[in-house]
Amino acid sequence: MSDQPTHDPELLRDPRAVTTLNDRGFGTALGLEFTEVGPDLVRARWTVTPAQHQPYGIVHGGVYCAVIETVASIAGATWLGDKGNVVGVNNNTDFLRATREGVLTATGTPVHRGRTQQLWRVEIVDAQDRPVAQGQVRLANIVDADRIGH
Repeated sequence: MSDQPTHDPELLRDPRAVTTLNDRGFGTALGLEFTEVGPDLVRARWTVTPAQHQPYGIVHGGVYCAVIETVASIAGATWLGDKGNVVGVNNNTDFLRATREGVLTATGTPVHRGRTQQLWRVEIVDAQDRPVAQGQVRLANIVDADRIGH
């Protein structure tokens, strides 16, 4: 039996349900609120907190990496539906603009969706719609969730 959480594909289309699902473990530290969730686009926003800063008082790059992977993973899982689960196998994130505070928005769109893998592009912008970070995440489509982590 798998210790991976099972998901209801319809649940993954409800932004409130996805926000609640993500508000555990590491997801709590990110504080993402999902505003749009669908197989072709996922959008989430969060308010920067001092807990997300690196020593120089700007958002730590790892926060952007984690947000990008989270948005891509939710998008990929929504697209794959009840056919299986997705796991990130590559995350390439570029940091474009330093931020200290405010609300940031991440939007994920597909680049490629295939039988065994997906590629998602995620862009993060500030409240003035200026690019803050961008990234791509490659996901593996796993049809046998019992194999994840074993």
